[in-house]
Amino acid sequence: MAELWCLWHLLLTLVVAVVFIAPGVFTHPAHGKKVLAKKVSQLMSWTKRDRVIRMSETMFYHFVFDAPKNYSVIVMFTALHEFSSCVACKYAAEEFQILANSYQHPDAFTTKVFFAMVDYNESPEVFEALQITLVPNFFHFSAKWELTTADIYGLRGRDIVADQMAEWVAERTHVSVRIRQPTNYHGLLKPAILLALIGGLGYFLKWHRKSISCSILCEFLTLCFVILMTSGQIWTYIRGEPYAQRDPRTGQKHYISKFSHVQFAAETYIISLFNMCVTLGMLLLDKATTSRTNVIKRKMMCLCGTCLVAIFFTWLLSLFRFKIPDYPYSFLFD
Repeated sequence: MAELWCLWHLLLTLVVAVVFIAPGVFTHPAHGKKVLAKKVSQLMSWTKRDRVIRMSETMFYHFVFDAPKNYSVIVMFTALHEFSSCVACKYAAEEFQILANSYQHPDAFTTKVFFAMVDYNESPEVFEALQITLVPNFFHFSAKWELTTADIYGLRGRDIVADQMAEWVAERTHVSVRIRQPTNYHGLLKPAILLALIGGLGYFLKWHRKSISCSILCEFLTLCFVILMTSGQIWTYIRGEPYAQRDPRTGQKHYISKFSHVQFAAETYIISLFNMCVTLGMLLLDKATTSRTNVIKRKMMCLCGTCLVAIFFTWLLSLFRFKIPDYPYSFLFD
């Protein structure tokens, strides 16, 4: 009887150890910190190499869902395979890459946020588990395992562009990312050639003093240089802004940015054209008042100059109002 009681006591002790003590051993804080450090180290290694981590199903569940976790993951769900026919996915992936590259800058980088991508053709099980039916799509998985509607990047009132995604990331993670567009070295070639031509022509005029008497040519070159500087082209190329931007949902190209802090290269050409036309109109008006030609020619120059100034100055104001809706001034039409 005593032997049976000892056997029963031993069995009960083993059951208690397995049920209550063993889990505590595996979830010991020191063990959890070690696992967390290993996960963060692995994510850091992948991030330094690819910026955007391409995750398989196993990677996704381990690094995004499994504990322990003290970081957020911004995941882009997409379908980049050529047979998927997702036109918007390619442009969305480019903007997402710009966002991730900007985050890697030393001024912004922390280990609290990582960027990842899951492709439907590689991990359809993840899409089924989260019931994702539309791509591209962006989710924020926080360290608290709480997924709300605000953690899904809504397209109502938003575009899939790096600047707006950075604002959403800042709202969800409290980590500010300053977007740095990739440098467009090909675009730098155009203003460099133009400046070289202007400099070469000035050098030519210096050695041919008789040509300097042509004041119209000198005035024209001076105006071209001033308009080039005031249009924002040099600033745009230094920042590496794109020539234009395609809407990822419709595929339509936009040559004028609707954001006041962004200016496309094509936009600078439009502004230059408007400034040239306004300048030409002012020159015609000045010529009409100082010229000694007949009255009909002076009236024609005055009419053409007035039309040029009125129309193109109005379009300049309309462009400002498009970028800054609160801009108070307008002329002729909006």
